[in-house]
Amino acid sequence: MRAVIFDVDGTLWDSTEHVAASWRQALDARGIPSAHVTAGRLKSEFGKLLPEIGRSLFPDMEKEEALLLTEYLCDAEIEMLRTYHPAPYDGVPELLSALRAGGHQVSIVSNCQKGYIEMMLSVTGLGPLVDAHLCAGDTGLGKAETIRIAAERFGLISPVYVGDTSGDETAARAAGIPFIHASYGFGKAAHPDAVIHAPLELPEVLKNL
Repeated sequence: MRAVIFDVDGTLWDSTEHVAASWRQALDARGIPSAHVTAGRLKSEFGKLLPEIGRSLFPDMEKEEALLLTEYLCDAEIEMLRTYHPAPYDGVPELLSALRAGGHQVSIVSNCQKGYIEMMLSVTGLGPLVDAHLCAGDTGLGKAETIRIAAERFGLISPVYVGDTSGDETAARAAGIPFIHASYGFGKAAHPDAVIHAPLELPEVLKNL
């Protein structure tokens, strides 16, 4: 059986409403305009590295200042999500259980900050269903490089990446592995190897990939 690597936001859950609320609250406390920080806006930002998000949301700030602010906002979101957190997408717990039962390795690779995956696994109860995880906050590198490191570090067999954005597709291609587009998520993909419209479609797709 092969290894399945998942993205987080837009693939396993949607935290954008909660994150946007926590970011606006933190920005308001600092007297920084926050009206543009909405769930819809964050859906177009999630999946990018933190410096890119900072430059996009706060273009009038110096690059380092925007990064530090974004890191501060990420700390604020972790605290909110520990208490007010979304559920996984419908079918995700059943999917991960089925993959594990079928002998697949289940892992997560994301461009998120350190601690975000751990928090998500804890508050959703998905932790026991995931074998390993790695993020940009751990490696200091982009998603393609982090995928390659995860594959080597965790001994992943014939890995495939499941994500929802064109950035996920680009990273999978750069890492040299197949990409399955989770079309129910935040973005689009140009030429995925396969498409799923709901999480529980994945096991059947894997059989034909």
